[in-house]
Amino acid sequence: MKIVVKQTAEEVDLAAAREVARQLLSRPESVLGLSTGSTVLGLHRALLRLHRECGVSFAGAVTFNVDEYAGVAPDHPGSCRFRIFEQLLNQVDIRRENCHLPDSEAEDFEQEARLYERRIAQAGGIDLQILGIGMNGHIGFNEPGTPFERDAHVAVISERSLSDKAEFYKKAGIAPRKAVTLGIRNIMRARRILLVAKGAAKRGIMEKTLLGPVTTEVPASVLQLHPDTTVILDSAAAPLNSP
Repeated sequence: MKIVVKQTAEEVDLAAAREVARQLLSRPESVLGLSTGSTVLGLHRALLRLHRECGVSFAGAVTFNVDEYAGVAPDHPGSCRFRIFEQLLNQVDIRRENCHLPDSEAEDFEQEARLYERRIAQAGGIDLQILGIGMNGHIGFNEPGTPFERDAHVAVISERSLSDKAEFYKKAGIAPRKAVTLGIRNIMRARRILLVAKGAAKRGIMEKTLLGPVTTEVPASVLQLHPDTTVILDSAAAPLNSP
């Protein structure tokens, strides 16, 4: 695991964007695992700058989002689909048919989860999976207690996660209880993983993630076992005794 500590959130965003750019430059047809949320919003902005000012192209790329709320209309401003297209995909040169998310209006969400991971396998697997981290250590919507061997599934969003994002949900006008998410096993199959964390509020969970035992009670701690994970965080989120 490579740990990179930057002084500011803006430096984290740029460093993370450069990791994505390197992936695209080295393999233009890369399969990228995307995430939404406040943590990666700055990363998306930095990627747009690299696209516009440095010519970083998404023309050959394929994307799969790590999760999507179940039962939230895809055109709703609170959906992951709406946000990832608004923040990034609509503003780069990617082919729309190469952009994938779980179907938030599927008749059978468990079947949709299985179909979604099958689409990823058909695309050759994820080359670079981008992740944020929840205050309780969740990655995707793999909440504490999720078995590490879990594949894509319908996750019940924990009360802690609902509470942590209550302001966003209220503003967005949604009240999600479930999400279709890639499982921890799917995430760990990515060839490379990029985890981003910012702010003093994340210091405690980052200490458990990076320096604590590998346990299902801190889902992100499993990343310690991945052969090619890069963690980029600001000094406020960095554990005091991190490398």
